[in-house]
Amino acid sequence: MLTMETLPHTDPITLCGIAGYTTLDFSPQAERIERLTECIRHRGPNQQGVHRGPLVAMGAVRLSIIDVAGGDQPIYSPDGDVVICFNGEIYNHAALRAELEAKGHRFHTKCDTEVVLHAFLEWDVDSFARLRGMFACALWSESRRRLVLARDRMGIKPLYFMKRGRDVLFGSEVKTILEHPEVERRLDLQGLGYYLSLNYVPQPFTCVAGIEKLQPGCWMEWRNGEMRTESYWTLRFQVDERKKLGAAKEELDALLRDSVKEHLLSDVPLGVWASGGLDSSTVLHYAAQEVPHVKTFSIGFKGRSFDESPYFREIARVYGAEPHEFSLGPEADLAGAIERMSYYSDEPSADAGALPVWFLSQMTRKHVTVALSGEGADELFGGYQTYLADGYAEWARWAPSGLRRLGLGISGLLPVSDEKISLEYKAKRFLEGSLLEPVRAHLFWNGTFDDAGREAIAPRTAGVDWGRLAPAGTDGALNRFLHLDQLCYLPEDILYKCDRMSMAHSLEVRPPFLDHRIVEFAATLPENLKIRGGRLKFVLRELMKDKLPRTIIERRKEGFDIPTHQWFRGALKPLLLDTVNERAVREAGVFSWPAVSAVMQRHFERKVNYGYHLWGLLTLFLWMKRWKVTG
Repeated sequence: MLTMETLPHTDPITLCGIAGYTTLDFSPQAERIERLTECIRHRGPNQQGVHRGPLVAMGAVRLSIIDVAGGDQPIYSPDGDVVICFNGEIYNHAALRAELEAKGHRFHTKCDTEVVLHAFLEWDVDSFARLRGMFACALWSESRRRLVLARDRMGIKPLYFMKRGRDVLFGSEVKTILEHPEVERRLDLQGLGYYLSLNYVPQPFTCVAGIEKLQPGCWMEWRNGEMRTESYWTLRFQVDERKKLGAAKEELDALLRDSVKEHLLSDVPLGVWASGGLDSSTVLHYAAQEVPHVKTFSIGFKGRSFDESPYFREIARVYGAEPHEFSLGPEADLAGAIERMSYYSDEPSADAGALPVWFLSQMTRKHVTVALSGEGADELFGGYQTYLADGYAEWARWAPSGLRRLGLGISGLLPVSDEKISLEYKAKRFLEGSLLEPVRAHLFWNGTFDDAGREAIAPRTAGVDWGRLAPAGTDGALNRFLHLDQLCYLPEDILYKCDRMSMAHSLEVRPPFLDHRIVEFAATLPENLKIRGGRLKFVLRELMKDKLPRTIIERRKEGFDIPTHQWFRGALKPLLLDTVNERAVREAGVFSWPAVSAVMQRHFERKVNYGYHLWGLLTLFLWMKRWKVTG
């Protein structure tokens, strides 16, 4: 029979993470699993448990959100044959528990992890499609010598793996694999190529050779050294052109009400991240119906044109919330936070929005353990200006490329602005993108280096395959780009950033928009219910226009990031020069120092705005130094 060893408890709160490896040929010292589990302690500083068997070692750290007093992990089946390590929340666990009890299953805790275990015992891998929530899990069957890994539909919770001969190493964060001394820490050139162009690494790649992401909506089976992966859920855009605005609003209203109510399920204090934008205000609207005087948490940029404090203060006042806010400026410990992020980021996090999310998470965790957020609405309903740019580019491509190149040259004469996304930045970016094929252009709008620029600073990354990222079988130009962002940008940038920065502070963040029923509903909507007449997120905006203040409905969307262009000419310049220097660049063995140096100098001299490019290089080199990853 399997047995569990529990590590000493620390404080009364935890967050979730898993780690493990098989030992068919691999034979590390027995205490290895404790060390791997300890390295993700920030995800669960209270209870840590490990399981050791003849062929597998697994560990878990836990956040006590549901059944605070019980549910320590790992959890075992009644006969001791199957063990589970679980990360996440299952919002329909009560209904599943009742169904399983009717089939004869008996439970010893109230936690959702035990429900997932019994669901697996009853339905095997078909159980994952019955789960509604965010999760990554590992299940081991001793009698069948079988390991199963699974990840939620949208990739809200991370799960990495590495094949090592006939064995597999896995964990919630890359560091659970890097901590194995046998693993060679080399850059993956394909992953690096994507990173330098996109500022994130699309699935299944990572920046480390040999380490992959288990793709969302998939499970993996390891049995006696053989591995296979299958999908249990695939999003399909099956548009119902008959669907009208009134019916769509009614359906979305019911779905949001139900999802937010489920996401509020908790035995510990919770709140809402409130930016004053449409998405987070929608979540607050439905949350306030269930939780009076709910706490809100917000980040402002005092004195900046993109400061959102008037909006998030207004929405907190409207709903009688208990507001908490933090003003982020150059006087904050920016360099210290960025350097600490290199540990918790796990992979290089090149979205400059990670920095305000770091400080937002830090503030939020002082008051609550769980926060609801508005992630996902932009990718489901069409909330980015890039979707408009895609349409404008189709028209622009009717003009001769030479004319567009001339326009690009003229735009280079515009004065360089310190604003986050200024008119001159958008004009240059749009004209450059119009010269690319549509999928590459869409990725370029939110990315950084073009192919020529990327190959200049990292010549060995030539030949990035952009076509493999394009989703197949999606009808409609807008839907094709929405689907692309749901597969790439959402899980690998937005959700990645949110998970790592919040978990660094032992905070769980839940995105109600990403209930898979809402995702599937959005995929059925005609495109004119998503964007109409230049109005982004049309159906959501129409649903909420009689619920939210007019100022919230009509306000222009602001990106949640820092003024990188300005700060790299000021507050962050010393950190950049100290990190991305000639010695570090040459030692990496992948980059061209003259090309990298030229990028920095052109930015410092205000010839061009390369703030987002430099953020990507800074976080990459901090990460490489912290984890001793080389080319």
